[in-house]
Amino acid sequence: MSMFNVFRKEIEWGGRTLVLETGKIARQADGAVLVTYGDTTVLATAVGSKQKSNFDFFPLTVNYQEKTFAAGKIPGGFFKREGRPSEKETLVSRLIDRPIRPLFAEGYRNETQVVATVLSHDLENDPDIVAMIAASAALTISGLPFLGPIGAARVGYIDGQYVLNPTSDQMKETALDLVVAGTIQGVLMVESQASELSEDIMLGAVTFGHDSFQPVIKAIIEMARACAKEPRSIDPVAPEFAVVKDKLGALRDEIKAAYKIIAKTERHNALSAIKEKFVASLADNDAELAVAGKVFKEVESEVMRRAVLETGTRIDGRDTKTVRKIESEVGFLPRAHGSALFTRGETQAMVTVTLGTGQDEQIIDALEGEYREHFLLHYNFPPYSVGETGRMGSPGRREIGHGKLAWRAVRPLLPKKEDFPYTLRVVSEITESNGSSSMATVCGASLALMDAGVPLARPVAGIAMGLIKEDDGFAVLSDILGDEDHLGDMDFKVAGTEQGVTSLQMDIKITSITKEIMEVALRQARDGRLHILGEMAAALTGARDSVAANAPRITTITINPSKIRDVIGSGGKVIREITEQTGTKIDIEDDGTIKIASANPENTDRAVAWIKGIVAEPELNAIYTGKVVKIMDFGAFVNFLGSRDGLVHISELAPHRVKNTGDVVKVGDMVKVKCLGFDDRGKVKLSMKQVDQETGRDISGDDEKQSAE
Repeated sequence: MSMFNVFRKEIEWGGRTLVLETGKIARQADGAVLVTYGDTTVLATAVGSKQKSNFDFFPLTVNYQEKTFAAGKIPGGFFKREGRPSEKETLVSRLIDRPIRPLFAEGYRNETQVVATVLSHDLENDPDIVAMIAASAALTISGLPFLGPIGAARVGYIDGQYVLNPTSDQMKETALDLVVAGTIQGVLMVESQASELSEDIMLGAVTFGHDSFQPVIKAIIEMARACAKEPRSIDPVAPEFAVVKDKLGALRDEIKAAYKIIAKTERHNALSAIKEKFVASLADNDAELAVAGKVFKEVESEVMRRAVLETGTRIDGRDTKTVRKIESEVGFLPRAHGSALFTRGETQAMVTVTLGTGQDEQIIDALEGEYREHFLLHYNFPPYSVGETGRMGSPGRREIGHGKLAWRAVRPLLPKKEDFPYTLRVVSEITESNGSSSMATVCGASLALMDAGVPLARPVAGIAMGLIKEDDGFAVLSDILGDEDHLGDMDFKVAGTEQGVTSLQMDIKITSITKEIMEVALRQARDGRLHILGEMAAALTGARDSVAANAPRITTITINPSKIRDVIGSGGKVIREITEQTGTKIDIEDDGTIKIASANPENTDRAVAWIKGIVAEPELNAIYTGKVVKIMDFGAFVNFLGSRDGLVHISELAPHRVKNTGDVVKVGDMVKVKCLGFDDRGKVKLSMKQVDQETGRDISGDDEKQSAE
């Protein structure tokens, strides 16, 4: 008899088999589920501490990790083991975290960790969706107070049709990459990149995905019925909560007055003063002090939300649809290849663009294989942007996530690499923040790229929408403030051009968002986006005609691939010599494409001429100008085509008979020679005599393949 008590659930989903299994692996975790889709397998575990934490927030940690053995690989680097999380691991950790976090019961504060480990990757089915389903299943059977389960799906759009969980090959053809997660009741999270699709297509994709993952939720529920642990009891709401809320009622009018202060810093200072006074009034009652912070935030939320729903007027005096004042400036950093300062209200992004070459591409060592990325977007959020002090160091999860959102929004508008062969690095420094710095990054990146001479198909802009929903109605807010984000029910970011959406990111904090609300938000976001694009046009409407003077100019030439080894030389000797002597950067591709980069056109011309000289083939009967490099008794060697030498036999030196080679030429002489052909060993035979005897075609000038260096 087996020592394992295994529960297994299997369904057909999107043309492949989805298998959920528990009871064999990681049995000491509160919940552990192995999920396989195709041949991609992820193990997810969930553990909640038995002791309640002292944090005033829910301490949930999600770790998604890819093991290289999953794809039959050994890690690179010196230590040969998995190291710090990759960008993808960080992004998928956030992808799992965002929809599950709002589903834990109110009052649950125990430290909780979800770990999703990729054990097998078939290189067709992305493990991210599998990991989200596995995490949902592990939490659902764990006994932790998780109000799920959730389902998740990827939606593609190919030839006008939605595709459920497209394979890696199908992803090369899709106009949409959308991940949606949610419960039976509704959508909780959306993350996407699109090729300027309409709002209707985007909303249809969200609905298609939500409908498509319902069988997965049903399968998880059936598994839980068979093997879920007894639910944990959670502490009821402290009786002090209602008492403290009553005491705070006396200060409600002061809180309302504070929320009429438009400037963020002044408003926060006023609220802090009220909170300090309130906390002091609770004296030494530890039980009441323990809930004071939560009570204050709840009353703040009620004040702000009721004001918007009842009056339609927001914290800073705007109505629900007005976008804050925008100022755009480009080219303000003299040495950057492109720069923009985009300010919207109290949110400001300083964005720069640097143009590099193929040598600057980022090498990504993914489970699917190594690839090179030529568009990089890095987002930084220093603490001074919100008037605070804080740790400065490597980017956190939020910075990586916001940077990727902006990357997805801008990427569909970039020119093809063959049309604009630069590596592009965009850096967004958030210098002020009060509401959606990621969307300010999109706007600033668009302006900075155009300032750098990058021929974007069209300018792109982004806007963040919010939601306040109560039983008696809802309000969708355009261009939300930070406080509206924290105290509202939805963070809904839409980026795109005048022609369509390029990225949609949505996080819902309640479970009852409707299709009607999403339609209103998308329509209102489109109006806001078009307004912002109009404001941006005051600074720049399209890409500059040329790149900056200090940016590298890239010249592309094509050679016969069989000549690549001649250009590189033994051990890279030749290519190294060319780059060192001409001061250029040179990239050589396997198909014979060579890109020469330099800010100095003369250096580029020298490198091009040098390479052409190496790969040029002598033409029969053509006349070249060359330099005598060696004299022998039987003739002279002439360097006539790049590094190529040929022999002028003593009988071909002059019309008359020559006794000594040195009587006619000396080393260093520049002479005209005619190509007679090749000897048995492939060496070039040249003649000076026949140049004198006939007119010949002289290609020693502009038409010449390459004169001697």
